[in-house]
Amino acid sequence: MDVADRLDLTLRLVQGQDPGQRISVAELAQRLGVSEMTVRRDLDALERQGLVRRVHGGAVPGRPRAEGGGFEARQAWQAATKDRLGAAVAALVEPGSRVLLDAGTTTVHVAEHLAARGPLTVAVLSLQAALRLADRPGIELVVVGGRSRPGERSLVGPLALRTLESLAFDVFVMSIGGVHAVHGWSEFSLEDAAVKQAGLGQAARTLAVADATKLGVRAFSQVAPLDAVHTFVTDAAAADPATHPGGPPTLDALRESGVETRLS
Repeated sequence: MDVADRLDLTLRLVQGQDPGQRISVAELAQRLGVSEMTVRRDLDALERQGLVRRVHGGAVPGRPRAEGGGFEARQAWQAATKDRLGAAVAALVEPGSRVLLDAGTTTVHVAEHLAARGPLTVAVLSLQAALRLADRPGIELVVVGGRSRPGERSLVGPLALRTLESLAFDVFVMSIGGVHAVHGWSEFSLEDAAVKQAGLGQAARTLAVADATKLGVRAFSQVAPLDAVHTFVTDAAAADPATHPGGPPTLDALRESGVETRLS
């Protein structure tokens, strides 16, 4: 496990504690298979970023991971994991495809890797993704119109919906706020949920992508039932009940619904 992935997992383990509860250095060392000295060094690095707070013998979360905190606040969260997911999703997109690329911190990494999969026509719902794909050889870039959500720079609203209704795609790469065994795919913003529903309706195939922290989560606005998606890509930690109790039952429900699941 490289340093970035180890920091990602350390942070997830700390954040997974009940409010006010600490996780000990010894337990982290055992879970991660590293020395206690390495754990202390990693916790120091996370504390400098304000993500954890060191307490005697361990750590507690430094602040809640707010989904509405804006793109800039979230883009560094599990960056190594998200880049790996981005590469895995891009590899599933055939050259020559017409792609609708959703907004989100993970899909920005997808955009980076799609640049090598051309020729592609890529319509983007994110200003950040547009910047990654602009002027890249083999990429015909279409920026979907709409209102840019402050802080997120995702494109939403009636203009975005009308634009999507006039287009057809081979594949929709959809990011998601939560996926739940019972309640399906959901988002924290009504506007983002509406855009995703339009994308689902205009694509022949949908690839959903999310890191393992999104499994077992029911967000504010339902997007679609589980079987609306053809393939779901997440990280391997989703299958570990010790770090993600909601992961295994969600993966089981996805498979029972006919969704292909890929762990990266």
